[in-house]
Amino acid sequence: MSQDQMLAQMSSKDGFIAALDQSGGSTPGALRLYGIQDSDYSGDAAMFALVHEMRVRIITSPAFNGDKVIGAILFERTMDGEANGKPVPSYLWNDKRVAPFLKVDKGLEAEADGVQLMKPIGGLDALLERARTLGVFGTKMRSVINQPSKAGIAAIVAQQFEIGVQICNHGLVPILEPEVNIKSPDKAGCEAILLEELTRHLDKMPADRKVMLKLTIPTVDDLYLPLTKHPRIVRVVALSGGYSRTDACAKLAKNHGMIASFSRAFAEGLTKQMSDAEFNAALAASIDAIYKVSSIKQ
Repeated sequence: MSQDQMLAQMSSKDGFIAALDQSGGSTPGALRLYGIQDSDYSGDAAMFALVHEMRVRIITSPAFNGDKVIGAILFERTMDGEANGKPVPSYLWNDKRVAPFLKVDKGLEAEADGVQLMKPIGGLDALLERARTLGVFGTKMRSVINQPSKAGIAAIVAQQFEIGVQICNHGLVPILEPEVNIKSPDKAGCEAILLEELTRHLDKMPADRKVMLKLTIPTVDDLYLPLTKHPRIVRVVALSGGYSRTDACAKLAKNHGMIASFSRAFAEGLTKQMSDAEFNAALAASIDAIYKVSSIKQ
């Protein structure tokens, strides 16, 4: 069964997760970095068509495959789209051996108590069933921690786990992403509280439920090492959080057991204007650099 094969891959295979899940708010920025200006298109339909074209160019590149990229996080429109005439999730797994994940959150609430909770996710059960039918392995949802507020961080983690259980009930593996803002005035303080809350919730989880965590690379090296060994954890992955690829890779290399799940740092330097040969070479260089620091570090 492919779900079991994907679980085995996500649990133990060397490699990293490519985050290709920019949504409405972050798409124009992603397109600008790709060399497409706001004046080059008009309206959401054209914008999403261009970003889908960019994502398809990435996932159909010879450099992009399960040898080094073990998973990919998709925006809903990407999940519903096609690559080489096939639905994107089945293309990723059957042709590339890359496990597909779906971004399910609908963005962030305004900051309160030092954090930004997720907005309500309407229609989540129906979306999860559709994703499962399309061959998606898991999900991802992001909230943000700005201040070392115990109450705020407790609320963030409680929300992530509550919805995570709902996702598990549909046979999917959730990536919980309580991101610590790298510009927080006390990033290390936030991370210490987050570690405590994550551990508390993991310890309470039923034995038949497993989750993944997507976390900001910590200020204190190996802070999250105990989480990588927790029996309820499939994998702990790192977000790039605004760091350049070089900086993100250097920081990740100091954290054992964590692998990358980079978005902007992964696509850094790729542009629409590149020839296919140039594009594939640049993508291969990015993949090699991120793979090197994501191979399992004992």
